[in-house]
Amino acid sequence: MTTLSISSLIFPAKSYLAKPLSSSTFHGVRIAHLCPTHRTVVSWSGAASPSYSSVVVMAKKEEELKEIREKSTEQINEEIVDLKGELFMLRLQRSARNEFKSSEFRLMRKRIARMLTVKRERELEEGINKRLSRKLDKKWRQSIIPRPPPSLKKLQEEEAAEEAKESSA
Repeated sequence: MTTLSISSLIFPAKSYLAKPLSSSTFHGVRIAHLCPTHRTVVSWSGAASPSYSSVVVMAKKEEELKEIREKSTEQINEEIVDLKGELFMLRLQRSARNEFKSSEFRLMRKRIARMLTVKRERELEEGINKRLSRKLDKKWRQSIIPRPPPSLKKLQEEEAAEEAKESSA
């Protein structure tokens, strides 16, 4: 999202072409990119004031990687399956034109990529080459039993609880 604000813009009535540009009262246009990870304010006058919120985001990313590395490979595989299911549910919501957070797509894809990266790092430590890794990955994908994602399970449990309340009342 980009915001645009124009500071005071005043031109003299008759002789605005005769005056040099430096004496104009036009102070410039300020363009602010509103982004949660990195915010920079740029103006035509050349002044830029960066925000240092990206340092906090890097710390969060490092914490997330540390958390992923603490998990076993089986736990990582389970979470990858769950996240891919959640991603599928988001795609269904988008196609049905339901309300959803579009930023969740990016976050889930990045989390899946981080998990796959950690998984591949472990394979490299074990000495598994790329070709064997792809064979193992293919076998793993074929062994996955389709199951509903956690958000759908939670929704089904809530609906079952509501039906139980209605039937008991």
